[in-house]
Amino acid sequence: MKRACSAVNIVGAGLAGTLLAIVLARRGFKVEVFERRADPRIRGAERGRSINLALAARGLRGLEIAGVTARVAPLLIPMRGRYVHQHDGTGNMLLYGQDETEVIHSVSREALGCALIEAAAADGVALHFGQQCVGVDLARDALLFGDSERVRRRVPLVPTIATDGAGSAVRAALAAAGAIQVREELLAHDYRELTIPAIHGASLTRNALHIWPRGNFMLIALPNTDGSFTATLFLAREGSPSFAELTDDSSISAFFAREFPSALPLLPQLTEDFRAAQGRLGTVYCEPWHVGDKVLLLGDAAHAIVPFHGQGMNCAFEDVAVLEALLAANDDFGAVFAAFARTRRSDTDAIAQMALENYLEMRDGVLDPLFQRRKALGERLEREFPDRFIPRYSMVMFHPGIGYAEALRRGAVQQEILAALDAGAADARALIEARLPPITRPRGARG
Repeated sequence: MKRACSAVNIVGAGLAGTLLAIVLARRGFKVEVFERRADPRIRGAERGRSINLALAARGLRGLEIAGVTARVAPLLIPMRGRYVHQHDGTGNMLLYGQDETEVIHSVSREALGCALIEAAAADGVALHFGQQCVGVDLARDALLFGDSERVRRRVPLVPTIATDGAGSAVRAALAAAGAIQVREELLAHDYRELTIPAIHGASLTRNALHIWPRGNFMLIALPNTDGSFTATLFLAREGSPSFAELTDDSSISAFFAREFPSALPLLPQLTEDFRAAQGRLGTVYCEPWHVGDKVLLLGDAAHAIVPFHGQGMNCAFEDVAVLEALLAANDDFGAVFAAFARTRRSDTDAIAQMALENYLEMRDGVLDPLFQRRKALGERLEREFPDRFIPRYSMVMFHPGIGYAEALRRGAVQQEILAALDAGAADARALIEARLPPITRPRGARG
């Protein structure tokens, strides 16, 4: 049901911002979106940003709420599991879930972004590109746009929702004004994106996320709709081995020949790709997320995380779903913004922690016989006790009805149960029924 028209500003026309714009427009708001970059439908993607993303159940639910699932569906490639490439050239598939419905989808950031922008435009959202936010004037209730030389445009502030990403200009302006406190924790590892052309990608299993784990670093590859794969190298910034050592074509080629011999023939433009920007990784902690009824930070602007659980976009889309539900029940933006921050904080803190932990699992744990044994045991217990024992990874990726904080809590209990069973405890049923209350879900629901 549409409400009486009211205006809302959104700063940032990335994935979260455009999805939010669609949801608000369909709820009857007059929505204006301001984006510093040029229109990607005209100019193309900005290099140096993650090209591929993993869309899981939480993100899909956000798309469903916005009514854009059919528009996005042709862009998705289902991935059933991780294909792990050993150093000796052998490999094996580790399935994500129990059946064919438990998949993660690879999607192009550029294609998904353009699809959401087109949907927003079709719903009457006013999209303003080339508008760089340079400040927030809380005293005069104004958003400031311009460049390093001067302010060129002022826009009424109330209410504004900032979805301008991990490097949020709005967040920086609020912090500079003393309205919020921000802490950013950079990971000691960076990333570079590489290309596996379609002719070489034909040798890789298509419906999988490929991983070349090497303990302290890793290479991954996600499929594209044209048959190519986008690979990403995650490696320490300094030390040995590190990006600091890869200073020329010779050192780059030698490193890949030594560490990823099976991947090297798939990367014909390896050294050329290395000339692109090296990406940083980190976690953003911000308090509070809102200033009264004037400004709310949402998605990466409020709580950016490292990408190793594939949940950055999914978490932001879930933010949109939570905010939409709150707006459906309350017209007071101050109350809605406060409730949103109160509702989401524990979940976003939890996924930030789990994303860091999943990096260790991807680059190291998948090679560990203990990890593999307990993963198999966890999958068996899920089949035997489907309403009580759901592996943490599955709770995060396939069960949007289970909050991140609850997934973290139950996952810790399940690890203790797995350790006990692995050490010889005999009665799995007694352990599970004593410590894991059943999860109530509608009949037939997966999440």
